[in-house]
Amino acid sequence: MNEQFFQERYPEGYPSSIDPDKHESLVEIFNGFVQRFADRPAFTCLGQTLTYAELNKQSAAFAAYLQNETSLQAGDRIAVQLPNILQYPIVVFGAMRAGMVVVNTNPLYTEREMEHQFNDSGAKALVVLANMADKAEKVLPNTGIKHVIVTNVGDMHGTIKRVLINTVLKHVKKEVPAFNIPGAVALRSALKIGAGKTFSAVKVDRNDVVVLQYTGGTTGVAKGAMLTHRNLISNMMQCHGLFNMVLEEGKETVIAPLPLYHIYAFTVHCMVMLETGNHSVLIPNPRDIPGFIKTCSLLSSVALWV
Repeated sequence: MNEQFFQERYPEGYPSSIDPDKHESLVEIFNGFVQRFADRPAFTCLGQTLTYAELNKQSAAFAAYLQNETSLQAGDRIAVQLPNILQYPIVVFGAMRAGMVVVNTNPLYTEREMEHQFNDSGAKALVVLANMADKAEKVLPNTGIKHVIVTNVGDMHGTIKRVLINTVLKHVKKEVPAFNIPGAVALRSALKIGAGKTFSAVKVDRNDVVVLQYTGGTTGVAKGAMLTHRNLISNMMQCHGLFNMVLEEGKETVIAPLPLYHIYAFTVHCMVMLETGNHSVLIPNPRDIPGFIKTCSLLSSVALWV
């Protein structure tokens, strides 16, 4: 980055402070960018794109389902155990709009780690990928979780591609072990039910906890960091200041190989990129290098890999 570029972008010098009290909540910010950038692509995964308007619609449907079809109340914890797929932002923002606390959960967790986090967080609901639902089945009786919502990787795609992706993963690649969770609801069904209902906006304070972000547990069991709306807004503003030096609002495509359930990628792709109207391409499995390269090769331009 040369000095001329910096001076053009910041003629008055790099901003030295932020105002995290400028916004009341993440939901307020969400409501702003889904309207402002409605027709632009927000997320793409496995060739399927979700626009800002569609993210608004689908997350509202999920919020309505939670409020009308479950016993969950504002402030309750909902564990989200999903990789980088389109369902992740839909579920996370839907839960936030319903006034609930998101508990980001690593899909690679062992049964012991899942049980610890579900109990430690006080989670009352779980949204889980079908690929690891067999593990959830084993630990659920030892937790306080009352509602389970299951999704398959291809669920947000059109009929033909959805059936193809889900069939290949289950029957060809054998990546979806059999499971039986009584009362579990398919996410597609939940969204369909929620689309026919309305949700009530929940009044939240910027100091309310909105995410429980668990540490890696490298020196002991994982511990949940209590992140408020104000915490995450501060992070967003700080990162926005840095990314603003190289990204143009509403014009960038950014690759997302790092997991959204980790705070860095969450801040970048679920906050900064959305707040600036940019487009994130989600990589469900960055260890699949051929698939990763193929995804990148299909894009006309890429700003960053973050």
